[in-house]
Amino acid sequence: MRVEIWSDVICPWCYIGKARFESALAGFEHRDEVEVIYRSFELDPNRASVEPVEQLLTERYGPQAAQMEQQVAALAQDEGLGYRTDREVGNTFDIHRVLHLARAKGVEHELMTAMFAANFADARPIFTADTVVDVAVSVGLDKADVVRVLDDKTAYADDVRAEEREAAQLGARGVPFFVLDRKVGVSGGQPVEVFAQALRQAWDA
Repeated sequence: MRVEIWSDVICPWCYIGKARFESALAGFEHRDEVEVIYRSFELDPNRASVEPVEQLLTERYGPQAAQMEQQVAALAQDEGLGYRTDREVGNTFDIHRVLHLARAKGVEHELMTAMFAANFADARPIFTADTVVDVAVSVGLDKADVVRVLDDKTAYADDVRAEEREAAQLGARGVPFFVLDRKVGVSGGQPVEVFAQALRQAWDA
């Protein structure tokens, strides 16, 4: 069975949803027969600048933004995840291109996990090439390969765009968006029990 997960590394619910799905998968009796693939989705594809996430959320939601962030932080911590509110937000297109390189090299899961941790747990500047390279190398990618992809703006660009179009065709209006064997869809960072039920439903379908 194949599970496809459309997500973005700046999406807190993708971060939490990944942990919850993995908990459900760990308890699934057929887990060894499940292939998980991450698909590209940009939360803010037109963004050209980098700014503090607190500033962005305050502009969008007003004074309650800080309280909202603390609530999300508590949910992340409940899943054993680090969560800092002093991180930045920016354009993730280049990160998605490097994630496609990681898939080609067999370390996509490792890089996705490392990028989430770099952003949310460590508040590292993931929108700089140096940080992207450093995180990518930490999971086993060759530095020269990563630099080549970052320098060549066409590298994996079509792959990212194709997956984003596919998300739209499947009806995804936001992320995380989980598609199990093209039979069952789950939207959002749902509780572990919801993912467990979806796995059973897709397996039995």
